[in-house]
Amino acid sequence: MSEENSSNPAAGSEEELAAAVEEALSDVVADVEDLDPVAVLTNDLQRLQADFANYRKRVDRERLAAHEITTAALLVELLPILDDCDRAAQHNELTGGFKAVADRFTAVTDKLGLQKFGAEGDAFDPNIHEAIAHETSSDVTESTVTKVLQPGYRLKERPIRVAMVVVTDPE
Repeated sequence: MSEENSSNPAAGSEEELAAAVEEALSDVVADVEDLDPVAVLTNDLQRLQADFANYRKRVDRERLAAHEITTAALLVELLPILDDCDRAAQHNELTGGFKAVADRFTAVTDKLGLQKFGAEGDAFDPNIHEAIAHETSSDVTESTVTKVLQPGYRLKERPIRVAMVVVTDPE
């Protein structure tokens, strides 16, 4: 048989491979026999608890994001009413019961986190302002909002409508 092994080098490799596989299997079997079932179950439980905690955090974030999106969508639809109330107040037509309703309406939108922005004298920011017209003047040193045609609104820190403005650029 030694002649066969010496004439067939693959036979020796197969025997060595079989021995290595048998040794590896015996090591795995020994490791499995050494495992404590309580420790295995404890590790599984800890992993499941961590997975569930991550799931709960993700669902809470998604729920909060969905709430903010629906609130923003509702407020976008209500912005024309706020614009009408502002115009009525500018023309002194907002009196009596209508003033009380407008004040209550504004209080509710403020409570939801709606903030008005865009005032004359602000530095022009193309992220929150839409320039309807440009003028030039030597009185300004940077692009400045000189007239607000329609105020912008943001919900918390996210703009939901940009302000339409007239911008004056330096000469």
